[in-house]
Amino acid sequence: MIGKPFANMVGTLTHRILVTGAGGFVGTALLQLLEREHAGCKVFALGHGEGRRNPIDLRDREAIDDAVREIQPTALVHLAAVAAPSDARNEPRHAWDVNVTGTMNLAESVIRHAPEARFVYVGSSEAYGASFQSATGPVTENAPLRPVNVYGATKAAADLMIGQMSYDGLRAIRFRPFNHTGPGQSDTYVVSDFARQVAEILSGMREPVIHVGNLEAERDFLDVRDVVRAYAIAAIQDAETGPDSVYNIASGQARKIRAILDALIVQSGIDIEVRADPQRLRPNEIPVACGDASKARERLNWTPLLSFEQTLADVLGYWRRNCSPR
Repeated sequence: MIGKPFANMVGTLTHRILVTGAGGFVGTALLQLLEREHAGCKVFALGHGEGRRNPIDLRDREAIDDAVREIQPTALVHLAAVAAPSDARNEPRHAWDVNVTGTMNLAESVIRHAPEARFVYVGSSEAYGASFQSATGPVTENAPLRPVNVYGATKAAADLMIGQMSYDGLRAIRFRPFNHTGPGQSDTYVVSDFARQVAEILSGMREPVIHVGNLEAERDFLDVRDVVRAYAIAAIQDAETGPDSVYNIASGQARKIRAILDALIVQSGIDIEVRADPQRLRPNEIPVACGDASKARERLNWTPLLSFEQTLADVLGYWRRNCSPR
């Protein structure tokens, strides 16, 4: 059961937004945006092991049912997932259980108990997988889902499932965000990893050497603060729902990982040696991944606002504040 705190807050609020994964990197950014720019919304946070007052395992159908029934959300933004590709690769069964079965539990509960609610599913560009290899430019939402790793496969499966359920009445909006970063992101991800290493060098915690994996891959990067604006638009505004409501969230520009590292080193103001580390290489590496977000611009009036240079400066600044010198 979710308990009295939720039940006491459910009433006649115009927007009651239920967010899964609210304690994570993207969830935190979304909550900050909603609190800052949409003060009239009431936000309910669900998640597993997030240190919030209503932790719920997405695999627990009864607990999910209780939550959705009591909250009666006007929108549900589903962020919770096994989100790191390395974690999904190391524990594939757990990734399938959380990313697919957990998503099904949420969607079924919304259909049963809050059928008018928008179901905002946050998938991943990793679902496109091998389609990037044959693409001649940024991929659109019409590109086939051809995942090449466990994480991408789980997100593609859940994406297709939610698309099918939208024919059965689920008021779904599906997103396929490309790489995003920002202050507070785990150093499991490449930009944050580089920035942490640079910050540790600047603070005297390590020698001026950065250890890297594949620097030749090219990825489409966004600031998380731009990404969550799209989710807020889908949850709050009168955006169309249904099978065709699927959107890439992308910049449309592929950036070489080496160029990102070079930019961070320039921002550091010092000379730093770069050393390749075979342990950091990912299997099934796609050379170039870039997305076309024209559909989101046209239908949701969404476009990225923050420059990537500002994003890098903010990520480096975050790690410099959080790295203690010797």
